[in-house]
Amino acid sequence: MVNTDLMYAVIGAALLVGSLLPRLLRDRVLSAPIVVVGVGMLIGWLMPTESQLVDVIEHAELAERMAEITVIVALFGVGLALDRPLSFRGWSTTWRLLAIGMPLSIAGVAFLGWWALGVTPAVAVLLGAVLAPTDPVLASDVQVEGPGTAEGVTDEADEARFALTSEAGLNDALAFPFVYLAIYLATKGVPTEWVWSWLAWDLIGKTVIGAVAGWLIGRLVGAALYRVRIGDHRLIGYADPAAAVATLTLAYGVGELVGGWGFLSVFCAALGVRAAERHDEKHARAHEFIEYTEHLLTLLVLLVIGASFISDAVSRLEWSHVLVAAGVLFVIRPLSAWIALLGDGRLQPVERVFVSAFGVRGVGSLFYLCYAMGYFSKDDGWSLWPAVSLVIVSSIVLHGAASSPAVKALDRLRGRST
Repeated sequence: MVNTDLMYAVIGAALLVGSLLPRLLRDRVLSAPIVVVGVGMLIGWLMPTESQLVDVIEHAELAERMAEITVIVALFGVGLALDRPLSFRGWSTTWRLLAIGMPLSIAGVAFLGWWALGVTPAVAVLLGAVLAPTDPVLASDVQVEGPGTAEGVTDEADEARFALTSEAGLNDALAFPFVYLAIYLATKGVPTEWVWSWLAWDLIGKTVIGAVAGWLIGRLVGAALYRVRIGDHRLIGYADPAAAVATLTLAYGVGELVGGWGFLSVFCAALGVRAAERHDEKHARAHEFIEYTEHLLTLLVLLVIGASFISDAVSRLEWSHVLVAAGVLFVIRPLSAWIALLGDGRLQPVERVFVSAFGVRGVGSLFYLCYAMGYFSKDDGWSLWPAVSLVIVSSIVLHGAASSPAVKALDRLRGRST
C-alpha cells in the first residue's frame, strides 16, 4: 500500500524547494529541473518494487493530461515572449528548422529505433515523432526572456535565441501529424491507401485550421482587451492576468473542436494577441503569470518523469536504448539542424552550432508517447519508454548544465566579431 500522505508531503516539499531554486541557481551549472528530476528519482527509488503508481505507460491517460496542460501553458508563454511579427522572411530560420530539420530528425530517429531496438516500422516512426519536438517548457535558459526584453530580437545578436524559441513554439504542434503517421502505419494497413489523405488532412489541413483558428481568437481577444473601454479604462485592466489563461484554454478548445491542432492554436493565439497590441506593458505581466504557472506544472511533471525513470525505465534499459539516446542528443538533432541552417545568412557559424546543440527534449515527448498509447499496445510503450525517458533525463542534465556557460560563451564570441 502506497503511503499517500507521505507522497503529498514529499511532493509539496519538492515543489517548495523547486519554486525557490530558479533564482538561487541562476547562472549555475546545477539547474532547478536537474534538482527536481533528482528528487523524482529519489521518490521512484523509495517506491515499493511492485508499485505501478509512477508507471507512465500503465497510467498513460493521467500522464498525458498532466503533460498536455503543461505544454499548452508553455506554448502560450512562448508565443507571448516573441516580439517579432510573424512573417515569412523574418522567421526564415524557424521555417528552415521546421521544414528541413524536423523531418530529417524524425527520419533519423525512426531509422535508429528500427535498427537498434528492432521495433516495427510503425513504432519506429512513433519514436521519431515523440522525440522530434524541442521543448518550450525546459529550454527557457536559451530562449528569449519575455515581452519587452526581446525588443532587439530582430538583431543578429538575438537570432539564435529567437530561432530556438519559435522552433519550440511550433514543433510541439507539428509533431502531431507524424504521430498520426505512426498510428496509421499501425492500424490502416498499406500506406498507398491512406497516405494522400494523411498528407492533405493531417499534415496540411489540420495545421492550417489550427493556425488560423488560434490566430483569429488571439486577434479578437487582443482587440477586445486593448481596444474596448469601460469608462476611462481599457478592458485589459479588468481581466489581467486571468485573460491569458482564458485565452489559451479557449484557443486550445476551439482549435480542437474545429478540427485543427490545438497546440498550434494556442501558440498562434498568443501571436495574435501580441499582433493586436504589440508593445503594451500588460504583455509582460501576463507572460510573468503564465511563466509562474508553467513553472509549477513543470516541476510536478518532472517529479513524475524522474520517479518513472528510476522505478520503471532503468530496469528495462539496454545498451540499445543508450545508443538511441546518444544518437538523438549528439548526432541526429545537431546534424539535422545544422543541415537545415546551412546557407542561412541570419546566423553566424557559432550561432548555428548553438542552435543545433540545444534541441532540448522534455514534457512534449512524454505527452506524445502517452497520447499514442490510446492506439498502440502497452508493450510498445514499455519498449520505447526507456529510450524516451533516458533522452529526456539526459537532455535535462546536459542541456541544463551547459546552457548558462554556452550562452555566456556565445555572447563573448559574438561581441568579439562585432
